[in-house]
Amino acid sequence: MSQIAQNLEEVRQRLAAAARAVGRDPAEVRLVAVSKTVPGELLKEAVAADQRLFGENYLQEARGKILALGPGVNWHFVGHLQTNKAKAVVELFELIHSVDRVKLAQALEQAAARLDKIQEILLEVNLAGEASKTGAPPEEVPDLVREISRLPHLRLLGLMTMPPYFAEPERVRPFFRALRELRDRLRRQGATDSPLNELSMGMSGDFEVAVEEGATLVRVGTAIFGQRPGRGE
Repeated sequence: MSQIAQNLEEVRQRLAAAARAVGRDPAEVRLVAVSKTVPGELLKEAVAADQRLFGENYLQEARGKILALGPGVNWHFVGHLQTNKAKAVVELFELIHSVDRVKLAQALEQAAARLDKIQEILLEVNLAGEASKTGAPPEEVPDLVREISRLPHLRLLGLMTMPPYFAEPERVRPFFRALRELRDRLRRQGATDSPLNELSMGMSGDFEVAVEEGATLVRVGTAIFGQRPGRGE
C-alpha cells in the first residue's frame, strides 16, 4: 500500500469515527482531496486508492490534471474565483464552493447558459469577518441566496466557510456550528426552495469537529498529500 493510500485510509477512518460519535451515517460526508500543487503521479495513487473527488484552487493548474486523470473523477473548485474565469470553471468543475457575490453568480449563470448546463454551487460565508478571507458577510447571505435562487442555470446546494486558523480544533467549533445554524435559519425563512443540504467545512486539522457539527463535504489536503508551501487544507 502506498503512503497516499495509507493516509487516505486513516482520514476515512477518522471521518467515519467522528460521524458515528454524533449518530451520523459516515456516508453523509464526502471527502474532497484538495490537490493544489500536488503532482499528477500522487493523484493517480489516490485514484488507485478509490479516491474519486478532488478539489482544486487554481484553474490553470487544475486543467492539466483533469485532462490527465480523465473520466471517472469528479472535480470541485474550492479557491477564490474571479469573474473572468467563470466560463472555464463551469466547463471543468462539477461543484464550485466559493461563490460569494452576485456579480460572480451572474457570470457563472451566463457561462452555464451558454453551455446549456446547470452549474451546482455553494455560497461561501466569511463568518469571522477576516479581511484576508473571501466570502460573504453572514448578514448579506439571505439576500444573496434569494438573488442566486433566481438564476435558472445555477443550483445552490448549500454553504461553505473557511474559519480562522487555530492549532486547537475545538476553537474552530463555534464557526462550524454558526454555519450550520445560518443554514437552518435560511431554511426556516424560506430564502430558497433548495434544501441547502451541503455544508463544506473542515480541513486537515479540524475536519473531525466539522463532521460533528454537520459537515457534508470536508476539504482535506495535507493529511493526504503531506505538507506543501503555505498553510494547506
